[in-house]
Amino acid sequence: MTEAQPLVAASVRLDVWLWAARFFKTRSLAKQAVETGKVDVAGQRPKSSRAVRVGEQLQISRGDEVYDVQVRGLSDLRGPAPVAQQLYEESEASRARRAEQRAQRAAMKNGYLPPEHRPDKRARRLIKALGDLDAM
Repeated sequence: MTEAQPLVAASVRLDVWLWAARFFKTRSLAKQAVETGKVDVAGQRPKSSRAVRVGEQLQISRGDEVYDVQVRGLSDLRGPAPVAQQLYEESEASRARRAEQRAQRAAMKNGYLPPEHRPDKRARRLIKALGDLDAM
């Protein structure tokens, strides 16, 4: 008896691929990101049901970071992170840009010192009395 070989799909839905490649925690978050324009395929705004094929260029915005990746493999199953990282290849320019932005964000909060403990009752009243200073 021969063992059944799994069929390799020629394409996978975009939202499923983003979820399988671990760019988003859930498929619904991936679908929402596609629908709100945070994902571009070859410079165009796709639908979440668009088929992704090997070799396509994607630009994925996630929070403050923007990834420029090329699809290297297809999967509709979410696996471990090392396997998911083999599904795409990020460009060197994208890696350098993200590292530079990360360094800038770290430098911006360099002078900030968080409080050592939670405010007590008196401090909370003072904070409440001050209100929203940015609204003035």
